[in-house]
Amino acid sequence: MLIDTHCHLHDREFFSEEQAEEMLRRAHEKGVEKIICIGTSHEDSMAAAEFASKHKNVYWTYGIHPELATDKLCFESLRNTQNRSSLVAIGEVGLDYHYDGYDREAQIRLFEEMLQLATDNNLPLSFHVREAFDDFFPVVTNFPKIRGVVHSFSDSKKKLKRILSETDFYVGVNGLATYSTLPLPPLDRIVLETDAPFLTPEPFRGIINEPAYVSAVAKWLSEKLGLDYQIIERETTKNAEQIFDIHNPILCKTRSL
Repeated sequence: MLIDTHCHLHDREFFSEEQAEEMLRRAHEKGVEKIICIGTSHEDSMAAAEFASKHKNVYWTYGIHPELATDKLCFESLRNTQNRSSLVAIGEVGLDYHYDGYDREAQIRLFEEMLQLATDNNLPLSFHVREAFDDFFPVVTNFPKIRGVVHSFSDSKKKLKRILSETDFYVGVNGLATYSTLPLPPLDRIVLETDAPFLTPEPFRGIINEPAYVSAVAKWLSEKLGLDYQIIERETTKNAEQIFDIHNPILCKTRSL
């Protein structure tokens, strides 16, 4: 069994309802039995919750992407949600300094709000960090009980070493690794993800990404590490089940944010 720990299959901007259902079927055929739909705004998180509620072994997260940090409404809507089942994490949340015009202070303020939300609800986080690790580490240090996954790591070996030595966070490995020279964490700190519809792995680049392709990431990782595919499958699934607490065939966990 494989788990896609980060995708956006619920987002109708990218996938029609029919496409999403077909992609779920193909994922199951490839041994991807569980997926996590990642929220990027209050509204998007509610869409993820609705999609998850209709499907066995589909889970969701509540997140507000750092690009929305200057939207005052996001702070007002942060806790404006009802009890929901199959909620497994807060995210994706974090810091992104890649594009011009980012508001560093607003992003950090939002990030701290989301870290507190995770702490209050004893939930892990899915972290989005791009060109911002120098601020990321001091912020998370103020929340010593948090746990989570650094989604789609795309930084230096030095930054990866800090993640591994200074935190207990897992690291999301996706299609980006199959066509880049990014450093890899050890297997006991890896979870697999697609970030579908983005970051399609080799050998499928050029077409839209989907959860089934997490098997291609697993295959690449098997070859890269010189380990049997079944070992990659077993260990990454164990890691994902542990961090997101999805050990049971059907999770019906209700959280109040």
